[in-house]
Amino acid sequence: MEQNEHQSIEISVEQAKLLGSAQRVKIIGAIVETPKTAKQVADELGESPGSIHYHIQKLHDGGLIDLVETRTVGGIVEKYYKSKAKWFNTKGTQLVDPVLADDYQAASSTKMNVRMQLTPEQHEEMTAEFKALLETWVAKTSASKAENSREYAIGIRVISAETAK
Repeated sequence: MEQNEHQSIEISVEQAKLLGSAQRVKIIGAIVETPKTAKQVADELGESPGSIHYHIQKLHDGGLIDLVETRTVGGIVEKYYKSKAKWFNTKGTQLVDPVLADDYQAASSTKMNVRMQLTPEQHEEMTAEFKALLETWVAKTSASKAENSREYAIGIRVISAETAK
């Protein structure tokens, strides 16, 4: 596996807002391991090439994906893009996705809260399991074209109950 598949990078709130779309998260997932063209991503996701090209441009302009190769095939320029990372973290207290705000008027919502004692190793293990679960569901739903599907925002915060020193 290449480095960016596990790497987490710090991004600005403006960059994080670019990821406030299930479509863009699907695109990141499609190009995290292997560089692809917008057409290849569109075919993989069952979407229109124009729409995917638009989102890829936004992600590239926002610094979340890299243009890693350009090939000319039969007079057509093919641009291959790859995600800079699999996971993106933001700093600060500003809420990145407004859908996850407590006062957002959602059509459907499930809220879960729990407290537990964790060792540092357990905290790392649980974080890895949450990431794997989310990755599984992104992959499972990426090519889904179910008519009754809706976009959901999922945010998981694991916070120490102890105050910072």
